[in-house]
Amino acid sequence: MNSFSHICVYCGASNGVNEEYLAGASALGAEIARRGIGLVYGGGSVGLMGAVARGAADNGGAVYGVIPTPLMPKEVSGPPIGHLEIVDSMHTRKARMAELADAFIALPGGFGTLEELFETITWTQLGIHRKPIGLLNIAGFYDPLLAMIEHSIEQGFVRPQYRGLLVAESDPVTLLDRLAVHESPDGIVQWITTKET
Repeated sequence: MNSFSHICVYCGASNGVNEEYLAGASALGAEIARRGIGLVYGGGSVGLMGAVARGAADNGGAVYGVIPTPLMPKEVSGPPIGHLEIVDSMHTRKARMAELADAFIALPGGFGTLEELFETITWTQLGIHRKPIGLLNIAGFYDPLLAMIEHSIEQGFVRPQYRGLLVAESDPVTLLDRLAVHESPDGIVQWITTKET
């Protein structure tokens, strides 16, 4: 059983075209708060980022945002939600969010969300961390991505056991329940660090 103090949520700074995306983001934030888990997210107050953060904050949850200075004008509108840490770059943002979190969930989003998700998956594959990763597959948003992963497995570019790196569910309660008992698949490459002498 995994015990989470903080979950990092990756998601878009836009609303998307389907109203279910905003509703799902808000529901996830609320459920994270109800479980007494802190939310780590990209620090924005617009789009799905704002929805998940408000969903957590409105239900008494701790909210910790991390945002690079250049994105402040684009992603923050009005007072910050919860604690906001301002950093110098996207690289620092991602590293800080990963440091704070015990698990990761991706909501619908664009290139940035996908980049964050796949970097996190790769870190697991390499054994840099063994933190669970989930997809909140609202309205089937991630169905094409899951199909692409299956295609990569079929074509020999992803090992079949790595299919278990991602937990995908359409409902926040079910997703969080599954992440709580999720274990990384066997065969993870162990990351080797060396010290200069």
